[in-house]
Amino acid sequence: MNTNTANIPGRSVTILFCVLAALCEGIDLQAAGVAAAGIGAEFKPTPDQFGTFFSASTFGLFLGALIGGRLADSIGRKKVLVASIALFGLFSLLTSFAVDVQSLTWARALTGLGLGGALPMLLALVTESSAVRHQSASVAMVYGAMPLGGAGASLLIMLIATSQWRTIFVVGGVVPLLLAPLMAIWLPESAAFQRERQSSAALRAGSVMALFAHGRARRTLLLWASFLLELLLLYLLLNWLPTLLVSDGFTRVQAAGAQIGFNLGGVLSAVLIGYLLGGRLRNSATLFVFAVLPLLLVLLAKSPPNFNIVAPAVFVLGSAVLAAQAFLYAVAPVAYPTLIRGIGVGAAVALGRIGSIVGPILGGRLKAAGHGPSQLLMDLLPIVVVGSVCALWLAWEVTRQGVDQQAGDS
Repeated sequence: MNTNTANIPGRSVTILFCVLAALCEGIDLQAAGVAAAGIGAEFKPTPDQFGTFFSASTFGLFLGALIGGRLADSIGRKKVLVASIALFGLFSLLTSFAVDVQSLTWARALTGLGLGGALPMLLALVTESSAVRHQSASVAMVYGAMPLGGAGASLLIMLIATSQWRTIFVVGGVVPLLLAPLMAIWLPESAAFQRERQSSAALRAGSVMALFAHGRARRTLLLWASFLLELLLLYLLLNWLPTLLVSDGFTRVQAAGAQIGFNLGGVLSAVLIGYLLGGRLRNSATLFVFAVLPLLLVLLAKSPPNFNIVAPAVFVLGSAVLAAQAFLYAVAPVAYPTLIRGIGVGAAVALGRIGSIVGPILGGRLKAAGHGPSQLLMDLLPIVVVGSVCALWLAWEVTRQGVDQQAGDS
C-alpha cells in the first residue's frame, strides 16, 4: 500500500509540525552568523577562532545526521526527531551562558548534534506523509521554512543592541523546547515506516551498503558530492556574509538587512522550485538554477560597495543558492526506498556537513590570508562550478533511472 492512502488530517499535522521544526532549525543554524558582531566585540576571537566556532555546530550536524539517520530506520522517525529538537533547544539555550570562545564553541558543537539528527527526519517524515505528486513541493516547503527562521534571527539582531547577542541563542533554545513535547504528544509516526518494520524485509533496514546496491551507487555518490559542495558554499555565506559586508564598509544594520534578503530570497525560491519540481518544467528549472548560480556569485563579487546594488545581488544569490539546496533536499528522500530512507538521507546530509565544516573554516583562512570580500567570493567560483555540474548530472541520473521504488514504496 502506498503512502498516498495516509489520512489527510494526519498528513497535515505532520507537515505543520515539520514546518515549525524547520523554522526552529533555521533560527539555530544561523544564530552564530547573525550574532557574530556581538561575539566578536565581547570575546575578540581571531579569524581562525571565528571559523572554528562557525564550524563547530556543523561538525555536530555531521555526527547527528549519521547517528539519527541510522536510529530512525530502527526505532522510528518520530522518536529521533523529537529527541533531536529537544537536544538542540537545550544546548542552544546553554550557548547563551558561554563565558569564552572555547565554551561557546563546545556548546555550538553539541547544538549541532540535535540539528543534524532533526533534518533527515524532517525530510523523511514529509516525504512519507505526502502524496507522490506533492512530495517535492512538501519537502521544498519544509526546507523553505529554514531560511525563514534564519531571516527571523537576522531581524531580531537588528532590533537589539550588539551586546545582547545572547538573546538569539535564548530564543533558539526556548522555542524548540516548547515545541518538542507538543510533537511528542500529537505528531504521528510515519505509516510507511510502521508497515515496513512489520515485514520480514525490515531485517535489511539501515544498511549503508544498500545505498550502493541495485544501481544506486552513482546516484549516491553524486548526491554526496552535490551536498558537500553546495553546503560548503551555503554555510560559508551564511556565516561570513554579514562580516564580509561590514568589512566592505556597510553598517551592521545594512549587513543584517542584506542577510534577511538572502534568506527571504531563499524562502521564495524554495517554494517555487518545489512547485516546479512537481511539474513538466522540472528539468528546465533545475538546469536554470545550477547554470545561473556561478554567474550570480561573480555578480556579487564584482558589485561596487553600494547597498542599493549589493542588497539585490545578495537577494538573487540567496534565491539561487537555496533553490539549489531545495532541489537536493527534495531528491534525497525519494532516491531511496522506505527501509533505507533514514540512513540514505542521513548519510547525504552528513556528507554535506563536511562541506558545512570546511566552508566557514575556509572563509576564516582566506580572510586571515588578507583576501578581501570580492577576492574571497571569486575564490569560491571553481567549487560552485563543480558542484553545479554534479547536481545537474544527479538530476539527469534521477530522470533517467526514475525514483527508486523498491522494497516497500510500491
